[in-house]
Amino acid sequence: MNVIDAIAHTMKAEGVDILFAYPVNPLIEAAAKLDIRTVIVRQERIGLHMADAYSRLSSGDKIGVFCMQHGPGAENAFGGIAQAHSESVPILVIPAGYPRRLAHYYPNFNSTMNMQHITKWAEPITMGKAVPEIMRRAFFQLRNGRPGPVMIEVPLDVMSEEVPENWQYIPSFSAKTAPAPSDLEAAAKVLAEAENPVIYAGQGVHYAKAWDELKALAEAWNIPVTTSIEGKSAFPENHPLSLGSGGRANPRPVKQFLSEADVILGIGVSFALTAFGVAMPKGKTIIHATLDPMDLNKDVAAQHGLIGDAKLTLQALSMAMQHHSKEPAMARAQVPERIAQIRAEWMSEWLPKLTNNEAPINPYRVVAELDRIVDKDKVVITHDAGSPRDQTTPFWQATSPLSYIGWGKTTQLGYGLGLAMGAKLAEPDKLCINVWGDAAIGFTGMDFETAVRENIPILSILFNNFSMAIEIPIMQVSTEKYRSTDISGNYADMAKAFGGYGERITDPNDIVAALKRGIEATQNGQPALLEFITDKEITISNE
Repeated sequence: MNVIDAIAHTMKAEGVDILFAYPVNPLIEAAAKLDIRTVIVRQERIGLHMADAYSRLSSGDKIGVFCMQHGPGAENAFGGIAQAHSESVPILVIPAGYPRRLAHYYPNFNSTMNMQHITKWAEPITMGKAVPEIMRRAFFQLRNGRPGPVMIEVPLDVMSEEVPENWQYIPSFSAKTAPAPSDLEAAAKVLAEAENPVIYAGQGVHYAKAWDELKALAEAWNIPVTTSIEGKSAFPENHPLSLGSGGRANPRPVKQFLSEADVILGIGVSFALTAFGVAMPKGKTIIHATLDPMDLNKDVAAQHGLIGDAKLTLQALSMAMQHHSKEPAMARAQVPERIAQIRAEWMSEWLPKLTNNEAPINPYRVVAELDRIVDKDKVVITHDAGSPRDQTTPFWQATSPLSYIGWGKTTQLGYGLGLAMGAKLAEPDKLCINVWGDAAIGFTGMDFETAVRENIPILSILFNNFSMAIEIPIMQVSTEKYRSTDISGNYADMAKAFGGYGERITDPNDIVAALKRGIEATQNGQPALLEFITDKEITISNE
């Protein structure tokens, strides 16, 4: 068996059933021979985004894999790998590499050298006999510790080398860690005695499938819960203790309760300081529960650290808290009522935008109508960078785990389309939606054709205001904005030209009917792009 066939057999043994790819890489043919579905994209970044969502929606049980050619293919893939690294997503990336005699020769692009800082593990296969141990390392890195991309570079002159005879690959497993008992006891005492605690939950809750444990702790101790954008849907946002999800834009209860908190429990979060996350207020007692000790005291000073899997941590923390009085929790009996009151006041202020019936259409109106008509238990939604992210996150009520793919640390335009397609392949029975703008579609819009060609019926909601509207406030020269913020295009026609369902909506009275037509198209197996002609809305909820 040669190297390429051995890699394909390894993937099959690990349960990989889809290979996302851009030609030319011999692994595509080797995977197809083993009945691993190959999905060929129009550009490398989209393939990586699809693999990204595929891993997320399975909580890492199934690993998204992407392969591409050496040189320019690997170079084009750089941004997608960097995004997965930023968002802590386990994907396996397998680029071809230059022959070994040229691998370190300028100007040839060496993936191992250039991608080691945007991957969890990067390694070349330098000889056939090393394949068993390299693939073993790769999948154990993918299934253990902090999630992240792993890259295996396969030089062209190694691909046909033979691997050891009678080699049998043993699939990897996941080993869990839990916090030290003394750390748990200290944290339990602080949290149990807190007057105004808040739980800040992140993506680690999804990977650990710790949704029930999170809910149980919050309910037992009457603790309000907010999530990072990546953690959104880890706690049902129709729950009386939900504050909503906070990012650059957030519901008012998020900042208000965080500002009033005396203790904040961060579970499954990095507390990374970004322009697109909620900044933790100063002067709070922080309990930081994370899988990766590198996160501790990196951006936010913590008084207590709990290192381990989020599910095991929440289970152990709940048990440790049973030995403490629940009087402080009972004193918070009115918290749900107060959350509801603050939310109602906030929503009443936003109601004019959420119900706006003027043309051009207000994007908040579209989000509100979409949120109202879909079956929340059968949906996966994601957003793109910029305005669509800030307009969707606060007002979309996520009620089921993994029904929302949140992101935003490096905010690459065009990310949402690939995420929606990858989600649909992972969850074929669900309505998978991406919400994006006319700037984002300029980056990755050609891959709507991939959705058509590969029979991936997603619903794509496009806000077209013919402008990079989020730039308007900072792109001023006297009273004239830079012309570079003005863009144009008829994207509904583009979708139809590709063979999908396309519709341009200009009248607010047509919003609901158009959404239903788009959803029906996806149910009939056709990717749909609904292009809403919107105003240049730049207001976000960040009070």
